Amino acid sequence: MLTNVPEYLSIPLRSPRNAVVATAALAAAGGLAWYLFRRPRPTEEEIERARRGLLASSGRITDGSITDAPLRGESTGSSQLIVYNYRIGGVTYEAAQDVTSLGMLVQDIRTDLPVQVRYEPHNPANSIVVAESWSGLRQEAYHSHPDDETGSKHTG
Repeated sequence: MLTNVPEYLSIPLRSPRNAVVATAALAAAGGLAWYLFRRPRPTEEEIERARRGLLASSGRITDGSITDAPLRGESTGSSQLIVYNYRIGGVTYEAAQDVTSLGMLVQDIRTDLPVQVRYEPHNPANSIVVAESWSGLRQEAYHSHPDDETGSKHTG
């Protein structure tokens, strides 16, 4: 039959077809391991942006309050944090969100006003107060109605 196949190989590997399949499987496993080891990893900012996007699109909303926020005009090189708290199911959570990359969305934060907090229902400690596509921050206490500028009162 096959005279150049070494006899120390097991009987299934003595077939050329099985040897080719085994070699291809080893090459595929090696290629997969190389890809998993060498693939580009997302940066911390990309991971945080994805987390904010997920919470902004599918998180539940509750009321909260800001306990500390960046001062007006504060533009130091350090990170800017909004510290806030909220209550879910009788448990009070206190969290902080780094808003350094969201500069234009967090100008003139009012700490005396309530905020809306988006949180993950299965992990309520995972929460945000602002994202690229959503903001629970309130910039002013009173929102005027278009009729108010003309002097007429809005009832209803």
